[in-house]
Amino acid sequence: MRKKLNIPKTREEKIWDIIGVGSYVATVIFLIIIWKQLPEQVPLHMDLTGKVDDWAAKESMLVLPAISIIMFILLHILERFPHVYNYPKRLNDKNAAAFYRVNRKMLNKLKNLIILVLCIIDVEFSLIALGWIDDGHAWTFIIILLAVFYPIVEGIMKQHRIK
Repeated sequence: MRKKLNIPKTREEKIWDIIGVGSYVATVIFLIIIWKQLPEQVPLHMDLTGKVDDWAAKESMLVLPAISIIMFILLHILERFPHVYNYPKRLNDKNAAAFYRVNRKMLNKLKNLIILVLCIIDVEFSLIALGWIDDGHAWTFIIILLAVFYPIVEGIMKQHRIK
């Protein structure tokens, strides 16, 4: 078992948490405000071009906020235990704090970007359902890919610099 270190959250991690929680709260408030205006059928899925290809009951709009809160809680708990993550063999007592910090920051950013992306999708589906926009945007898929892979690639690159 690796040594557990008490490393306080960085300012960057706190800012990312504010972004994640803020986007979640804003999305939930938005859904509460527009709920009565939503039609009984809302978008459930879009193809890669942003065209809606499946519809569902408006209650399905609650699935992404539910997934968001579950993911946030689980990843937030996991953030607290960086000593259980998978590390290269070069991890030792001298560089453990650096490895823990880099990987915890990566997980923090990933957690909050996932929440942000799920919120964007929910809002976009709401706007389509209300007829405020015609279709989704193809760039949504690109944003999702970047949001997931950017923190991972960044974390791996920073991890490689640790001696």
